[in-house]
Amino acid sequence: MTRADRPILPPVRLPEEVELAREALTSPLLSRAAQLAHWAESGVRVGAGGELLDADLLRAVAHLELSDDEDGPAATAEAWCFAVDTGLMEIEEDQGVDSDGVPDDGETAVGTARAGEELALLDGGTPSDVLEIWAGGLDAVLADAATPSFESLLSGMEGAVDDAGEIDPNSIDLDALDWDPEEEGEFLDTVLANLYMLTAGDTDVAEGAMVPLPVVAASLVVPDDMREPTDEVLEEVSTVMMRLDEQFRVLTGTGLLEYDPVDDALITMEGEPEAPPLPDDEEDLTRYGQVRLTTLGLYGVRERMLGAGLQVPTVGELAGEKAEVLLLALTDLPEPAAQAEATAWIAAREPQDAASELLDAARGDDPLAPGRRLTAQLALSVLGPEGEPALRGVLDDRHLGGLARVWLTERGAADVPPPSEELIFWLTVDTLAAQLDNEDPAGLQELVSGLSAQHSSFFEHAWQVDHPATTEVLEAVGRLHPDESLAKEARAAAERARSRTTD
Repeated sequence: MTRADRPILPPVRLPEEVELAREALTSPLLSRAAQLAHWAESGVRVGAGGELLDADLLRAVAHLELSDDEDGPAATAEAWCFAVDTGLMEIEEDQGVDSDGVPDDGETAVGTARAGEELALLDGGTPSDVLEIWAGGLDAVLADAATPSFESLLSGMEGAVDDAGEIDPNSIDLDALDWDPEEEGEFLDTVLANLYMLTAGDTDVAEGAMVPLPVVAASLVVPDDMREPTDEVLEEVSTVMMRLDEQFRVLTGTGLLEYDPVDDALITMEGEPEAPPLPDDEEDLTRYGQVRLTTLGLYGVRERMLGAGLQVPTVGELAGEKAEVLLLALTDLPEPAAQAEATAWIAAREPQDAASELLDAARGDDPLAPGRRLTAQLALSVLGPEGEPALRGVLDDRHLGGLARVWLTERGAADVPPPSEELIFWLTVDTLAAQLDNEDPAGLQELVSGLSAQHSSFFEHAWQVDHPATTEVLEAVGRLHPDESLAKEARAAAERARSRTTD
């Protein structure tokens, strides 16, 4: 297994489907949609677009026990659309409606809404059935969130409204909308993917911390290699923030995410909302909006990623793999995710068998072996005292004796022999080698910086260490050590090591 074969995204921990289905059923939109579908089982008259007529809308608001102010009818209408989009309700059009959608008798109602087939499935189906219905509704809401507001649409309709107040479709300037449905949908998917990666890779976010909206917006706008954003980029971040604020407000009812919106006091209103300036370092970021994916949201975004052909693992998927596959996969994971994956892997085996398999997989002189030994230490740290016999059995092993001593010492084991000087140097080179191809060099730089403090004569001996990566490690130290005189020593030692291996 090569590095290219490993998962791109960290694994997430998801509960059983029954718990996810319970979350879906209690989400505001699906819960209200189900109530409305039951309410409409005997039939409710609807307008040309399948919408509730005014009198029935007010009755539906009361049925949901919502307030009858502006928010109540709006929330009820959203739930009604969700019920229709998910098949919880079906619309039967009346006979005798002409091509303009107006009934022959002149009545406003043109059809009847009744409970759909999906309602029975929601009530008595499996958790998978519930989640499938919820996901169908989510797709519809995501499409709505990616659609410009009515106010934005009107900006492209100058001259489209005649003297009688009617809209002339032929006069609508679609180009003026500056809106590409596919591009907008991809933008929203990218936003959700960024939130997913934050949740999967950040311990605090995974445990429920909210992500400030400016951070989400910056992740979409600011280039990775830009140290100091320009004023133009910062202005774009602010604009994207307001775009996200509008979209997240739409998505909250699905149960996909929790969202605290931007403080209205920050938004200047002069005909059109104006994006607020970004906060300085001392301002309260929570006023600028904060968001996080729920557990149901993690599931929903993961399903969309799977549908797009991405690798999106969950914790425990490696439990049936060989130890070598596990160790290689753990090298790309944040420590909390790696520990969770190792715990699940070990739990599927007898402790002594698990220890022996991990130790066997950590052996080797191939280029990936140092990384496997580093992650083997992490995986073995999960083991209880049942693993001690296997660890004691490799104390004299050149590859494994060091990590065995660390494991035993950390658990206060007696009679642990001290390592030889040769083993200490070999372990140092091996530890540095494990960090050489790390995309984030911070760990390697920290180790390099501490070398002289740990081993005053390290470079005098290191070039003789019988390790395949000795030359490469010393070259890296020569590039990265902050002390130029010690860096020069490292480069000289690297030349001696190269000469020794070529002689």
